[in-house]
Amino acid sequence: MADKAIRKWVADRPVPEFDSTPFVEAPPLSECTVAIVTTAGLRRDGDTGWGKQDASFRVFERAERDIKLGHPSPNFDRSGYAADMNVVYPIDRLEEMAAEGIIGGVAPQHLTFMGAQDETMNTMRMDTGPAAAKILKDGGVNVVILTPV
Repeated sequence: MADKAIRKWVADRPVPEFDSTPFVEAPPLSECTVAIVTTAGLRRDGDTGWGKQDASFRVFERAERDIKLGHPSPNFDRSGYAADMNVVYPIDRLEEMAAEGIIGGVAPQHLTFMGAQDETMNTMRMDTGPAAAKILKDGGVNVVILTPV
Protein backbone atom coordinates (compact mmCIF):
# COMPACT_ATOMS: atom_id res chain seq x y z
CA MET A 1 0.00 0.00 0.00
CA ALA A 2 2.79 2.43 0.86
CA ASP A 3 4.34 1.78 -2.57
CA LYS A 4 1.21 3.13 -4.32
CA ALA A 5 1.17 6.23 -2.12
CA ILE A 6 4.84 6.93 -2.86
CA ARG A 7 4.30 6.46 -6.61
CA LYS A 8 1.36 8.88 -6.53
CA TRP A 9 3.38 11.44 -4.56
CA VAL A 10 6.32 11.18 -6.98
CA ALA A 11 4.05 11.37 -10.04
CA ASP A 12 2.75 14.75 -8.86
CA ARG A 13 6.19 16.28 -8.17
CA PRO A 14 7.25 19.10 -10.49
CA VAL A 15 10.17 18.34 -12.81
CA PRO A 16 12.36 21.08 -14.30
CA GLU A 17 12.10 21.43 -18.06
CA PHE A 18 15.00 22.57 -20.19
CA ASP A 19 15.01 24.10 -23.68
CA SER A 20 17.76 21.75 -24.83
CA THR A 21 19.75 18.80 -23.57
CA PRO A 22 23.49 19.17 -24.09
CA PHE A 23 25.23 16.04 -25.26
CA VAL A 24 28.92 15.38 -25.54
CA GLU A 25 30.36 12.15 -26.89
CA ALA A 26 33.14 10.87 -24.66
CA PRO A 27 36.32 9.26 -25.95
CA PRO A 28 36.71 5.48 -25.50
CA LEU A 29 36.71 4.52 -21.79
CA SER A 30 40.31 3.40 -22.05
CA GLU A 31 41.18 7.06 -22.71
CA CYS A 32 38.82 8.64 -20.15
CA THR A 33 39.48 10.13 -16.76
CA VAL A 34 36.63 9.09 -14.47
CA ALA A 35 35.28 10.85 -11.38
CA ILE A 36 32.67 9.95 -8.78
CA VAL A 37 29.79 12.24 -7.85
CA THR A 38 27.60 10.87 -5.08
CA THR A 39 24.51 12.15 -3.29
CA ALA A 40 25.36 10.18 -0.15
CA GLY A 41 26.35 13.28 1.80
CA LEU A 42 29.79 11.88 2.58
CA ARG A 43 32.07 13.70 5.00
CA ARG A 44 35.37 13.58 6.81
CA ASP A 45 35.72 13.51 10.58
CA GLY A 46 35.54 17.11 11.74
CA ASP A 47 33.49 18.33 8.78
CA THR A 48 30.34 20.23 9.65
CA GLY A 49 27.17 18.22 9.21
CA TRP A 50 24.81 18.53 6.29
CA GLY A 51 21.87 20.87 6.82
CA LYS A 52 18.35 20.24 5.62
CA GLN A 53 18.26 20.64 1.82
CA ASP A 54 21.94 21.64 1.88
CA ALA A 55 22.86 22.22 -1.77
CA SER A 56 26.60 22.57 -1.17
CA PHE A 57 29.14 19.92 -2.09
CA ARG A 58 32.42 18.64 -0.74
CA VAL A 59 35.54 17.65 -2.63
CA PHE A 60 37.58 14.54 -1.83
CA GLU A 61 41.08 13.97 -3.09
CA ARG A 62 41.71 10.73 -4.96
CA ALA A 63 43.80 9.18 -2.15
CA GLU A 64 41.30 9.90 0.65
CA ARG A 65 39.67 6.83 2.15
CA ASP A 66 38.71 7.89 5.68
CA ILE A 67 35.29 9.06 4.57
CA LYS A 68 32.09 8.73 6.59
CA LEU A 69 28.49 8.46 5.50
CA GLY A 70 26.96 11.76 6.58
CA HIS A 71 23.52 11.67 4.94
CA PRO A 72 21.08 12.39 7.81
CA SER A 73 18.03 10.61 6.38
CA PRO A 74 17.01 7.42 8.21
CA ASN A 75 15.12 6.27 5.10
CA PHE A 76 17.77 4.13 3.44
CA ASP A 77 19.78 1.04 4.29
CA ARG A 78 23.32 1.91 5.38
CA SER A 79 24.51 -1.69 5.72
CA GLY A 80 26.04 -1.81 2.23
CA TYR A 81 28.20 1.22 2.93
CA ALA A 82 29.14 -0.15 6.36
CA ALA A 83 30.35 -3.36 4.71
CA ASP A 84 32.15 -1.69 1.80
CA MET A 85 32.54 2.02 1.10
CA ASN A 86 32.73 1.18 -2.62
CA VAL A 87 28.99 0.51 -2.69
CA VAL A 88 28.47 4.28 -2.54
CA TYR A 89 31.93 5.62 -3.34
CA PRO A 90 33.56 3.12 -5.76
CA ILE A 91 37.03 4.65 -5.65
CA ASP A 92 38.86 1.33 -5.22
CA ARG A 93 36.98 -0.17 -8.18
CA LEU A 94 38.03 2.82 -10.32
CA GLU A 95 41.66 2.35 -9.24
CA GLU A 96 41.43 -1.32 -10.29
CA MET A 97 39.87 -0.41 -13.63
CA ALA A 98 42.63 2.13 -14.30
CA ALA A 99 45.32 -0.43 -13.41
CA GLU A 100 43.74 -2.89 -15.86
CA GLY A 101 43.52 -0.25 -18.62
CA ILE A 102 39.72 -0.37 -18.73
CA ILE A 103 39.62 3.37 -18.01
CA GLY A 104 42.32 5.88 -18.79
CA GLY A 105 42.65 7.17 -15.26
CA VAL A 106 41.03 8.15 -11.99
CA ALA A 107 40.21 11.82 -11.47
CA PRO A 108 42.27 13.75 -8.94
CA GLN A 109 39.10 14.88 -7.13
CA HIS A 110 35.62 13.48 -6.50
CA LEU A 111 32.47 15.17 -5.22
CA THR A 112 29.67 14.52 -2.78
CA PHE A 113 26.35 16.28 -2.45
CA MET A 114 23.56 15.65 0.01
CA GLY A 115 20.70 14.09 -1.88
CA ALA A 116 17.64 15.36 -0.02
CA GLN A 117 16.73 18.52 -1.95
CA ASP A 118 13.67 20.60 -2.67
CA GLU A 119 11.82 19.90 -5.90
CA THR A 120 13.28 22.81 -7.86
CA MET A 121 16.95 22.15 -7.10
CA ASN A 122 17.52 25.78 -8.13
CA THR A 123 20.71 26.25 -6.12
CA MET A 124 22.24 23.11 -7.59
CA ARG A 125 21.15 23.93 -11.13
CA MET A 126 22.31 27.54 -11.04
CA ASP A 127 25.18 27.65 -8.52
CA THR A 128 26.73 24.58 -6.95
CA GLY A 129 26.16 22.28 -9.95
CA PRO A 130 28.10 24.49 -12.38
CA ALA A 131 30.80 25.06 -9.73
CA ALA A 132 31.14 21.30 -9.28
CA ALA A 133 31.25 20.77 -13.04
CA LYS A 134 34.08 23.31 -13.33
CA ILE A 135 36.16 21.42 -10.75
CA LEU A 136 35.67 18.20 -12.68
CA LYS A 137 36.36 19.79 -16.05
CA ASP A 138 39.50 21.50 -14.69
CA GLY A 139 40.61 18.06 -13.44
CA GLY A 140 40.42 16.62 -16.94
CA VAL A 141 37.35 14.49 -16.25
CA ASN A 142 35.61 12.94 -19.28
CA VAL A 143 33.18 10.62 -17.48
CA VAL A 144 31.34 10.83 -14.17
CA ILE A 145 29.86 7.92 -12.23
CA LEU A 146 26.81 9.17 -10.33
CA THR A 147 25.99 7.11 -7.27
CA PRO A 148 22.63 8.30 -6.00
CA VAL A 149 21.58 7.38 -2.48
